[in-house]
Parts: sequence; C-alpha cells; structure tokens
Amino acid sequence: MSPGTTPSRRPARRLPAALAGATAGALVVGLASMPAHAGSGTDGPIGTVARTVGDARFAPGPCPRTADPIPDLARARCGTLTVPEKRSKGKGPKDPKAPKGYGGHDGRKITLAVAIMPAESRSPAPDPIVWLAGGPGDDAVSEIPMALAGNLNRDRDVIFMSQRGTYSADPELTCPNIDRFNARALGLVSNAPSTGRLHVEATRACRDRVAAKGADRSTYDDIESSADYDALRKTLRVKKWNVFGISYGTHLALNYMRLYPKGIRSVGIDGILPPSIAGGAVTWKAAREGFDGLFKACAQQPSCNTRYPNLKATFLRLVGELEAHPITTTVTVPVHPEPVKVVLDGGNLVAWLTSATHVAAGVPRSIDELAHGNPQRIAEQLAGGKYSPQAIGRVAHGLVYGVFCRQWTPYETRADIVRGGRRAFPSFPRSMLANAPQLAWLHDDCRTWDVPPAPPSVRDVTRSNIPTLALSGGFDAQTAPSNGAYVARTLSRSTTVTVPYVAHVVFADSQCAQTITTSFFARPTAPNTSCLAGLRPPQFEIAP
Repeated sequence: MSPGTTPSRRPARRLPAALAGATAGALVVGLASMPAHAGSGTDGPIGTVARTVGDARFAPGPCPRTADPIPDLARARCGTLTVPEKRSKGKGPKDPKAPKGYGGHDGRKITLAVAIMPAESRSPAPDPIVWLAGGPGDDAVSEIPMALAGNLNRDRDVIFMSQRGTYSADPELTCPNIDRFNARALGLVSNAPSTGRLHVEATRACRDRVAAKGADRSTYDDIESSADYDALRKTLRVKKWNVFGISYGTHLALNYMRLYPKGIRSVGIDGILPPSIAGGAVTWKAAREGFDGLFKACAQQPSCNTRYPNLKATFLRLVGELEAHPITTTVTVPVHPEPVKVVLDGGNLVAWLTSATHVAAGVPRSIDELAHGNPQRIAEQLAGGKYSPQAIGRVAHGLVYGVFCRQWTPYETRADIVRGGRRAFPSFPRSMLANAPQLAWLHDDCRTWDVPPAPPSVRDVTRSNIPTLALSGGFDAQTAPSNGAYVARTLSRSTTVTVPYVAHVVFADSQCAQTITTSFFARPTAPNTSCLAGLRPPQFEIAP
C-alpha cells in the first residue's frame, strides 16, 4: 500500500502469492468480442459503441496488455477511455520537460484501458458493477481473475478500467527502480537514516522518470480519478451502476460516491481505508488490530496455545530486541540467481507479519522458530515477496505518490504518526514509530515528489444514503477492521460485516465473503450473511 513496500494490496491476491514466490508473468493482448449481453439503452451490449460526452471519449478496441496472461480477456468487450489529464485550467507542472500548452481542456490527453467481463447469466441485470482496484497503483484489469473467481459477474457485467497511470494506461507511471530498491533494502537496517536517504534517492529517480514522460504529477489523485469514472459511466451510457472497491479502491470509492453520487445504485467496499483518516497513524492501528486477531485465535485453539503460549508477548519482545540488535541472514529465492541478504530488525519483523496474516496458519511456528534463534522461515518469506516477479514493475508509483503526497501527508504530521504508533504499540522503540508499516519515509518521499496538496475537502467524511456493504477481515493488518464501523456512522443505509480469520480483502480468500458480496448486489439492503455462523479459525501448524 506504499512506495516502501508492495502496495496492498494489493493487493490481497498478490500478497499470498508473493509470500509463496509467484511465477513470472507474460504480456497478452486479446481482441474484443461482443457477446449478446445486457446493454445500455438500444445500442447493444455495454462497451460496443464509440461515444463522446463532454471532454471524454470511449472507443471500442483491442483488450489491453497485461503483465500476466488473463485467458478470460478473450471473451471481454474492451476499449479505451480518453480524458484530459488535467480538467481545471492552469499553468501545468513545474517540470521543464513538460510539453507546451499544458493544462485545461485543450491540454494533454491520457488513455485508460477498459475491459468489460460479461455476466454469466442469460438474463443479466441492467446495472453493471464497476471494479475499483487496490494499491494505490494496481491495474484493475490485472484483478479480473480475482473478481471472476468470486463469481462477481454471475448476474451482472463487471467493468474494469485501469486507473490513470497504471500498467495498461497511457502513460503508465510505473517505476521498477523503486521495486528493485525495495528488494535490495531487505539487506539494510530498515529505520537507519542512511536507508532513508537511499529511499528518497529512489523516489527522486521515479519523479524524474515521470517528468520525462511529460506527466503532470498533481493530477494523479482521487479527484481526477473520480471524474474519470463518472466520465466512463456517461460514455458507456449506463444510467446506474454498482461500485465494488478493494483496499485502496475503498478509499477511491468513498471519494467517488461523495463527489459523483448520481448514477450509483450501491457500493461495496472491502478492506476499508477511509480518506478522512488515511495515513500512518491508522496504519499502525490496523497492524495492531490484525495482529491481535491472529494472536487471539491461536490463544483460543488449545493445541496452538499449548505449543506457543504467550505468542503476542513473544512477538512484541522480539520486535524490541531485533530493533536494538538486528540479525543478518542469507536465504535462497527461486527467482533470484544469487543468495539474498536479509537484515531482520524490528521494522522488518512488523512488515513481515503485516503480510503474513494472509498465511496465518504458519505464523505462530515462524515466530517461535525466530524466538529460538532460527530466522530462516521469516527471512525466506520476506525475500520471496520482494524478489517475486509480481513485485517488480507492476505498481504505478506515479499514482501512489500522487495519492499519498496530495491527500495524506499535507493533513498528517510526523508527530501524528508517532503518536499513532505509540498508542498502538506502547512498547515499540521510538526509532520505529515514524515509519508506519507500508509507509516508510513517507514525508521525506513527499518532499521530493513536490506536488501541491489537494483541497481539504478530499479529507471530508463521506455522508450518503447509497446502500453500502462495508467488509473487513478479522486478521486484516493493513486496513483496520474497525474502519468498517467508522465509515458506517455516516452511511445511513450501510451493512457492516467483519469476516473472522481472514486477512486483507476478504473477497479474495473467503467464499463466505464472496457469497455475501453477490447477495448484496442482488439485494443491497438485505445481504445474506448466514455463512458467517459456520466459519472456523485456521488449524495452526504445530511444530514437533
């Protein structure tokens, strides 16, 4: 969820795969097909007709390139949405390499890839679902397999548009140098000032790469992206649609429904990050809630509690000890030819557990092994994630920093982050607290990124009577489970659900969550949550 790590989210599907050492991807291009499914008006299926509305134009065309093969694109209806990069008139970016005549409706255009997966039903509902991807910086098209695995397109077409700057958009604002630095940084002390300086150097190189493409860094945020989605709905001539956002996509969804409520039938948000409180402090809170959920589940399982008593206290003790006295080990990663150096300090241990909640069954054993002098399992998982091909060149850091540096850091100080860390983890050394999980060196990076703050209204609480499903996972250490109740306070027709024993983005990993979600879009005021009663905790691994 940050420039300092693979964003979450991710993100949710990517994290377990990364921990396991996912295989390499390839590029694929599909041709648009036009199955006779639900359409818009009398024009035929959604996405088969070119149309211009205001300053936006949708045009059918080939399906976009993807980093990994997505066979289902062969039956998608695809195209592009072309919009102004900057809708409000202005002088444009400071960068000397920016093109002339920049800014306003007559300035630079950008192109966003669109893929529409048809409904499985022979009589689909007329209101499709639009998918808002995680990250920030993930490409929505790459998340098609997750959506289809959860049967999201059972009764409705599902629309995927690559948010501005992402992998299949033009321009794409990925920065592989940052991803490669994040891998190498495993061999550095995570909270050392020298590491921070290298981190900022990587950010500066990314900024220069974005500038060389002529992109206006100040236009990559929720405000412009929300306008893009409103333009897409209008150009597709969809009267009303449903919104489903995961991880950072919930952040965008809450701003989108605040800015453009017209045309939205219902909203599902999963792995919730409210824009009004987004930043380092709430990230510390999320880590505490997710960790506590997992530790409690172990304590309540007799075999786990007997073999790994006081697991929470052991973990907190190890964080303090390793922050004071880091240990260094070397591991082998299948996708990397040379042995990988890993420094295990307090910061890296917290980062590991933030992701490892996705593979919760093995967490107690890994912590116990570390407590007895064996860091290999944890180090291998850290390295496997950072060196995975899925962690390199996929994330649009131009969008990541746009959101963080325009919408977060102007409205949260370093002291706020430290206070949030102290509240969540009173025993942690002060050296750790300014670098919240997933958000290392955030204020330093944003000074280098150098964009003006978004209007203060971008931090407004979303108040709405649009039917909303707020989904959280009991093991979610990336977006606090309590965030669901927080946003529900001002969403008058909301249903709040916490799925126990599941980590960040429950739709990705829980059949129960998938059932609840599809039932919600069928009946937004009365989703079927009966499956929650049958859920059981994971069977934790017990070492001999």
